[in-house]
Amino acid sequence: MTSLATARHWFTRITGPLLLIAVMFFAPPSVATAQDRIGVMAAALEPARDNGDALLLNATFEFELPQALEEAVQKGIALYFNIEFELFRKRWYWLDRRVAASTLTYRLSYSPLTRQYRLGRGGLSQSFESLEEALSLLKSVRNWKVAEKGVVLPREEYDAQVRMRLDVNQLPKPFQVNAITSREWTLASDWRQVPVAEMVR
Repeated sequence: MTSLATARHWFTRITGPLLLIAVMFFAPPSVATAQDRIGVMAAALEPARDNGDALLLNATFEFELPQALEEAVQKGIALYFNIEFELFRKRWYWLDRRVAASTLTYRLSYSPLTRQYRLGRGGLSQSFESLEEALSLLKSVRNWKVAEKGVVLPREEYDAQVRMRLDVNQLPKPFQVNAITSREWTLASDWRQVPVAEMVR
Protein backbone atom coordinates (compact mmCIF):
# COMPACT_ATOMS: atom_id res chain seq x y z
CA MET A 1 0.00 0.00 0.00
CA THR A 2 1.44 3.40 -1.01
CA SER A 3 1.90 6.20 1.49
CA LEU A 4 -0.97 8.16 -0.08
CA ALA A 5 -3.28 5.17 0.05
CA THR A 6 -2.29 4.50 3.64
CA ALA A 7 -3.04 8.09 4.59
CA ARG A 8 -6.44 7.95 2.92
CA HIS A 9 -7.20 4.67 4.68
CA TRP A 10 -6.47 6.03 8.14
CA PHE A 11 -8.21 9.34 7.41
CA THR A 12 -11.39 7.44 6.48
CA ARG A 13 -11.22 5.28 9.60
CA ILE A 14 -10.78 8.30 11.86
CA THR A 15 -13.17 10.80 10.28
CA GLY A 16 -15.97 8.31 9.51
CA PRO A 17 -17.12 7.85 13.14
CA LEU A 18 -16.55 11.55 13.88
CA LEU A 19 -18.74 12.54 10.93
CA LEU A 20 -21.47 10.17 12.10
CA ILE A 21 -21.34 11.66 15.61
CA ALA A 22 -21.53 15.18 14.18
CA VAL A 23 -24.57 14.30 12.07
CA MET A 24 -26.31 12.72 15.06
CA PHE A 25 -25.48 15.70 17.28
CA PHE A 26 -26.49 18.50 14.93
CA ALA A 27 -29.42 16.84 13.17
CA PRO A 28 -32.85 17.98 14.34
CA PRO A 29 -34.45 15.49 16.76
CA SER A 30 -37.05 13.12 15.33
CA VAL A 31 -39.20 13.51 18.41
CA ALA A 32 -41.15 16.73 18.09
CA THR A 33 -41.53 18.92 21.13
CA ALA A 34 -45.00 19.85 22.24
CA GLN A 35 -44.25 23.42 23.20
CA ASP A 36 -46.08 26.19 21.31
CA ARG A 37 -48.86 23.86 20.15
CA ILE A 38 -51.23 25.53 22.66
CA GLY A 39 -51.25 29.27 23.20
CA VAL A 40 -52.12 30.81 26.56
CA MET A 41 -53.91 33.92 25.35
CA ALA A 42 -54.82 35.39 28.74
CA ALA A 43 -54.55 34.50 32.43
CA ALA A 44 -55.54 36.45 35.54
CA LEU A 45 -56.11 35.89 39.26
CA GLU A 46 -58.92 37.45 41.26
CA PRO A 47 -60.41 36.98 44.73
CA ALA A 48 -63.68 35.10 44.89
CA ARG A 49 -66.65 37.42 45.30
CA ASP A 50 -68.61 35.12 47.58
CA ASN A 51 -65.52 33.84 49.40
CA GLY A 52 -62.76 36.36 49.91
CA ASP A 53 -60.38 33.68 51.13
CA ALA A 54 -60.11 31.99 47.73
CA LEU A 55 -58.11 32.90 44.64
CA LEU A 56 -59.73 32.18 41.29
CA LEU A 57 -58.02 31.81 37.94
CA ASN A 58 -59.52 32.85 34.62
CA ALA A 59 -57.59 31.75 31.56
CA THR A 60 -58.08 31.49 27.81
CA PHE A 61 -56.24 29.01 25.60
CA GLU A 62 -56.04 28.63 21.82
CA PHE A 63 -55.11 25.58 19.76
CA GLU A 64 -56.19 23.38 16.89
CA LEU A 65 -56.73 19.70 17.60
CA PRO A 66 -54.39 17.74 15.25
CA GLN A 67 -56.14 15.44 12.82
CA ALA A 68 -54.62 12.34 14.44
CA LEU A 69 -56.12 13.28 17.80
CA GLU A 70 -59.49 14.16 16.28
CA GLU A 71 -59.64 10.79 14.56
CA ALA A 72 -58.68 9.04 17.80
CA VAL A 73 -61.55 10.74 19.65
CA GLN A 74 -64.03 9.73 16.95
CA LYS A 75 -62.84 6.13 17.32
CA GLY A 76 -63.65 6.14 21.02
CA ILE A 77 -60.32 7.21 22.55
CA ALA A 78 -60.78 9.68 25.41
CA LEU A 79 -58.33 12.60 25.62
CA TYR A 80 -57.35 14.08 28.97
CA PHE A 81 -56.19 17.69 29.20
CA ASN A 82 -54.45 18.99 32.30
CA ILE A 83 -54.43 22.66 33.21
CA GLU A 84 -51.70 23.22 35.78
CA PHE A 85 -51.20 26.20 38.08
CA GLU A 86 -48.29 27.02 40.39
CA LEU A 87 -47.70 29.89 42.82
CA PHE A 88 -44.23 30.70 44.19
CA ARG A 89 -43.05 33.05 46.91
CA LYS A 90 -39.80 34.72 45.91
CA ARG A 91 -36.80 34.28 48.20
CA TRP A 92 -33.59 36.22 47.56
CA TYR A 93 -31.53 33.91 49.76
CA TRP A 94 -32.71 30.59 48.33
CA LEU A 95 -34.83 29.03 45.59
CA ASP A 96 -38.37 30.34 45.32
CA ARG A 97 -40.81 28.39 47.47
CA ARG A 98 -43.90 26.88 45.88
CA VAL A 99 -46.82 27.77 48.15
CA ALA A 100 -49.71 26.51 46.02
CA ALA A 101 -50.27 24.15 43.11
CA SER A 102 -53.41 22.85 41.46
CA THR A 103 -54.36 20.74 38.46
CA LEU A 104 -57.65 20.79 36.60
CA THR A 105 -58.35 17.80 34.34
CA TYR A 106 -60.80 17.71 31.43
CA ARG A 107 -61.88 14.51 29.70
CA LEU A 108 -62.88 14.82 26.03
CA SER A 109 -64.72 11.87 24.49
CA TYR A 110 -67.16 10.96 21.73
CA SER A 111 -70.17 8.62 21.72
CA PRO A 112 -70.87 6.99 18.33
CA LEU A 113 -74.27 5.93 19.64
CA THR A 114 -75.51 9.46 20.32
CA ARG A 115 -73.06 11.14 17.92
CA GLN A 116 -72.23 13.65 20.61
CA TYR A 117 -69.02 14.87 22.14
CA ARG A 118 -68.72 14.95 25.91
CA LEU A 119 -66.47 17.13 28.05
CA GLY A 120 -66.07 16.11 31.68
CA ARG A 121 -64.56 17.95 34.63
CA GLY A 122 -64.54 16.21 37.98
CA GLY A 123 -67.93 14.60 38.48
CA LEU A 124 -69.62 16.92 35.99
CA SER A 125 -69.93 16.52 32.22
CA GLN A 126 -71.66 18.24 29.34
CA SER A 127 -72.64 17.01 25.86
CA PHE A 128 -72.09 18.88 22.60
CA GLU A 129 -73.28 18.42 19.04
CA SER A 130 -69.90 19.30 17.57
CA LEU A 131 -66.24 19.04 18.45
CA GLU A 132 -65.86 22.80 18.02
CA GLU A 133 -68.41 23.45 20.77
CA ALA A 134 -66.65 21.10 23.17
CA LEU A 135 -63.25 22.63 22.45
CA SER A 136 -64.65 26.12 22.91
CA LEU A 137 -65.52 25.31 26.51
CA LEU A 138 -62.21 23.54 27.07
CA LYS A 139 -60.29 26.60 25.92
CA SER A 140 -61.96 28.94 28.40
CA VAL A 141 -61.45 28.36 32.14
CA ARG A 142 -63.48 30.52 34.48
CA ASN A 143 -63.55 30.85 38.27
CA TRP A 144 -61.18 27.98 38.93
CA LYS A 145 -60.15 27.97 42.59
CA VAL A 146 -56.40 27.54 42.60
CA ALA A 147 -55.40 28.63 46.11
CA GLU A 148 -56.46 30.15 49.38
CA LYS A 149 -55.89 33.88 49.51
CA GLY A 150 -54.16 33.45 52.84
CA VAL A 151 -51.09 31.96 51.15
CA VAL A 152 -50.36 35.41 49.64
CA LEU A 153 -48.82 37.57 52.36
CA PRO A 154 -48.38 41.36 52.39
CA ARG A 155 -44.91 42.75 51.62
CA GLU A 156 -43.91 39.52 49.90
CA GLU A 157 -43.28 39.01 46.17
CA TYR A 158 -44.81 36.17 44.20
CA ASP A 159 -44.68 34.52 40.81
CA ALA A 160 -47.51 32.46 39.33
CA GLN A 161 -47.74 30.43 36.16
CA VAL A 162 -50.23 28.31 34.25
CA ARG A 163 -50.09 25.89 31.33
CA MET A 164 -52.25 23.35 29.48
CA ARG A 165 -51.13 20.00 28.10
CA LEU A 166 -52.50 16.77 26.76
CA ASP A 167 -51.87 14.04 29.34
CA VAL A 168 -50.33 11.35 27.13
CA ASN A 169 -50.03 9.00 30.12
CA GLN A 170 -53.82 8.62 30.03
CA LEU A 171 -53.73 7.34 26.44
CA PRO A 172 -53.80 3.61 25.67
CA LYS A 173 -50.28 2.16 25.51
CA PRO A 174 -50.00 1.98 21.68
CA PHE A 175 -50.98 5.65 21.42
CA GLN A 176 -48.44 6.62 24.07
CA VAL A 177 -45.75 5.41 21.66
CA ASN A 178 -47.23 7.65 18.96
CA ALA A 179 -47.11 10.56 21.38
CA ILE A 180 -43.38 10.04 21.85
CA THR A 181 -42.51 9.80 18.16
CA SER A 182 -45.02 12.04 16.36
CA ARG A 183 -45.76 15.75 16.61
CA GLU A 184 -49.38 14.97 15.71
CA TRP A 185 -49.75 13.38 19.12
CA THR A 186 -48.08 16.09 21.18
CA LEU A 187 -50.06 19.03 22.44
CA ALA A 188 -48.93 21.43 25.18
CA SER A 189 -48.23 25.04 25.99
CA ASP A 190 -45.31 26.78 27.61
CA TRP A 191 -45.74 28.10 31.12
CA ARG A 192 -47.48 31.50 31.05
CA GLN A 193 -46.86 34.04 33.81
CA VAL A 194 -49.93 35.17 35.78
CA PRO A 195 -49.90 38.62 37.47
CA VAL A 196 -49.98 38.40 41.27
CA ALA A 197 -49.08 41.91 42.43
CA GLU A 198 -52.67 43.10 42.82
CA MET A 199 -53.42 40.08 45.01
CA VAL A 200 -50.84 41.18 47.58
CA ARG A 201 -52.39 43.57 50.09
